[in-house]
Amino acid sequence: MAAGHHAPSAPKQFLELAGVPILIHSLRALAQVPQVAAMYVAVRANERERVEAQVAEYGFADTVRIVTGGDTRQESVANALNILECDNNDIVLVHDAVRPLIDPATITRTIEAVEKHHAAIVGLPAVDTIKQVERTADGAIITATIPREYIVQAQTPQGFRCGLLKRAFAEATADGFLGTDEASIVERAGAPVAVVLGSPTNLKITQPGDLDLAEFYLKQLTASRR
Repeated sequence: MAAGHHAPSAPKQFLELAGVPILIHSLRALAQVPQVAAMYVAVRANERERVEAQVAEYGFADTVRIVTGGDTRQESVANALNILECDNNDIVLVHDAVRPLIDPATITRTIEAVEKHHAAIVGLPAVDTIKQVERTADGAIITATIPREYIVQAQTPQGFRCGLLKRAFAEATADGFLGTDEASIVERAGAPVAVVLGSPTNLKITQPGDLDLAEFYLKQLTASRR
């Protein structure tokens, strides 16, 4: 369904891709991985009823637990962690609901990397020249050029041993640190984080054009599986 079919104010996770909510695409991919034992979805309180209905409609009512999220990604993940019963060595994956084209193979490779390194994220190597800049009143001024081999664009899932992730989150909360993703919080706690090769198709739906691109990728992926 085209993005234009939705009100501009509609939360992104309720947009549809090939007639199916993008959240459901993510849940279906995770459900295909045998190692995934439980799924939690963190949502704002005013969206909870809508997500519960969506999850039930597509057959996930018994396998997905809905958690009330917070004002930030970090708060939402923390709320899910707080109710998650896990051993220190269990593996927790965090995935953006708005990355609907994640594939089971990449999820599996992330789990395997966490088994080896204790922390791992999906990342896409940079293809453009990366410039570090300083913001000024007249605009941005380049301060450095960063070699592309040192740069990856973070994607999800991001996976961690449960004990490590809970400790890192507790330290961040105690210090008032707000990270941009889970890896940044774990990095701050002093743990190395490995990178699993991602894909341009694992895109994040952030604007209407992204949905059109996702539709194109989905058609290509579907055709290749025939």
